[in-house]
Amino acid sequence: MTLRARLVVTRPRFRLDVDLTVVPGQVVALLGPNGAGKTTALRALAGLTALDDGHITLDGRPLHTLAAEHRPIGMVFQDYLLFPHLSALDNVAFGPRCHGAQKAEARRTAAAWLRRVGLAEHASAKPRQLSGGQAQRVALARALAAAPRLLLLDEPLAALDAHTRLEIRSRLRRHLADFDGATVLVTHDPLDAMVLADLLVVIENGSVVQRGTPAEVARRPRTDYVARLVGLNLYRGAATGPHVTVGELRLSIAEPLDGPAFVAFAPSAVALYRTRPDGTPRNLWQATIEGMERHGDNVRVHLEGPIAASADVTPAAVADLDLTPGQRIWASVKATETHAYPA
Repeated sequence: MTLRARLVVTRPRFRLDVDLTVVPGQVVALLGPNGAGKTTALRALAGLTALDDGHITLDGRPLHTLAAEHRPIGMVFQDYLLFPHLSALDNVAFGPRCHGAQKAEARRTAAAWLRRVGLAEHASAKPRQLSGGQAQRVALARALAAAPRLLLLDEPLAALDAHTRLEIRSRLRRHLADFDGATVLVTHDPLDAMVLADLLVVIENGSVVQRGTPAEVARRPRTDYVARLVGLNLYRGAATGPHVTVGELRLSIAEPLDGPAFVAFAPSAVALYRTRPDGTPRNLWQATIEGMERHGDNVRVHLEGPIAASADVTPAAVADLDLTPGQRIWASVKATETHAYPA
């Protein structure tokens, strides 16, 4: 049941124009900043937002001509939208009932799905009696109980606390691996995308700016947004052999390249010095500390200069170097710590 879609939605100050292909058993994550068009794309697939142009086909059959209720789609919303007056069992049975199943059959299907998501003992509970993680699993069971060919997930973990999110992300990955239809996931969380998705499609300003496996996107970001998402410093410049010129700075790289190029390196690869270091580091520049913030076990130092960069250093290094905002500092990165690739 391959999904092929071109989604075009036009608004007075915004235009979404996105191509998607999702093969059976594949999970595709739509990533992008707020306002990029991710949710609009998902709603268009569901039939909740009309297309101004384009098409949606599932296994060669057009979906865009069908009303939302007639599309073979299961959807999990960000706030789950469980019916508050129904038990968990009857919430899950709702999908099969809508597709013509008799009440007893729908309840048997629902009970089987509650067992699969580990909630058999909560079948009689109302939504208000469920935890956030339990409600998410009921919503997923409700979406899958109707045997959809396309599963749409809109920020399915956003409402969970950090501890619950870790557990439910792992459970959700197992359930998605067992689903043989196409899945489209919308998320702003890079970890959700990296763990759950087989393919990432990055949308900015209504257009696809990058697509690839999580490993490909993480290794070769193509926009500042993606670089921030995966935690890299990213620059675009002109490569000539072993160097990439970025503005006034000439960076040495590990692998020769020619033509327009990106060069990226991790904040942890940036070394800081109060005075110009001895020797001749191949990539060395002066910068001003714009700000500092705690970042995991380290401190992230934001630098202004010939290039804007982030450096991760230990709290001990901050004390030893007496780093403060506004201070002039020397920064360097080894050529072997850089990664350059064609732009």
